[in-house]
Amino acid sequence: MAERDERLADVPTGEAAPMDFAATLEQLERLVERLESGELSLEGSLSAFEQGVRLTRDAQRRLDAAELKVQSLTEGTEESLGLAPFDTPPAEGDGER
Repeated sequence: MAERDERLADVPTGEAAPMDFAATLEQLERLVERLESGELSLEGSLSAFEQGVRLTRDAQRRLDAAELKVQSLTEGTEESLGLAPFDTPPAEGDGER
């Protein structure tokens, strides 16, 4: 079982976080794959879960910061700029025209 848990070694532990959002998501995806594989021991699964929680919190913090930055860039600095809800385009086949 120790061999299986060694695959977690490439996922950083501790306080060091990846430098960009994409790297955080990639690490989360690798952790999920390992957890879903069922090959990890209980201890390895707990460790992977803890790392996943840290990475998820980091990703959420980054998203929150990006949202605040977008809001600050669009809030009344110029008369033509303002906050507007982001509307997703209708998916094909929704019948909306």
